[in-house]
Amino acid sequence: MVSHNNVLPNQHFKKKWQFYVKTWFNQPARKTRRQNARAEKARKVFPRPVAGALRPIVSGQTVKYNLKKRYGRGFTLEELKEAAIAPKTARTIGIAVDHRRKNRSLESLQENANRLKAYKSKLVVFPRRSKKPKQGDSSAEELSTVQQHASRHVLPIVHEKAQPELVAIPEELKVPPLSTLPHAAVCKATS
Repeated sequence: MVSHNNVLPNQHFKKKWQFYVKTWFNQPARKTRRQNARAEKARKVFPRPVAGALRPIVSGQTVKYNLKKRYGRGFTLEELKEAAIAPKTARTIGIAVDHRRKNRSLESLQENANRLKAYKSKLVVFPRRSKKPKQGDSSAEELSTVQQHASRHVLPIVHEKAQPELVAIPEELKVPPLSTLPHAAVCKATS
């Protein structure tokens, strides 16, 4: 209630405030619509992966994020050369290429080259004309058992958890702390 000699509170709503209220009654229908759109996209791009092109693994920018790994725009020409894939061919088989990016460390070059080799080993290439398959196209048995890659990323990043190294405690460090703390306090006070 009001204290002392203050004005009684009354709510100063704008006229026709009902027009400015935001509702989310369309949320369940939007969810269904997005789900249907994803299914339709997957059907259209079959047998290609739903996630799109294969992306490289790069380090984040700045000191704050450079320990984190993330997806880059495309593979460098050097990485493609290491994996023996021509840049023009790479774009046709679902590999993103970025001609501007440079490799600044041997580790990232090796990591992404291995990523490309792993992708290449799992790749199933459909012939343009089923009657006349070319060299490099997959066999008829492989084509019959092919499944669409439906996850969010092609070859997702695996974050390795750092395991702490267990070390045996030497005998001279196995001293009860309560017996040494008063002595340490006296030493600090006198110094």
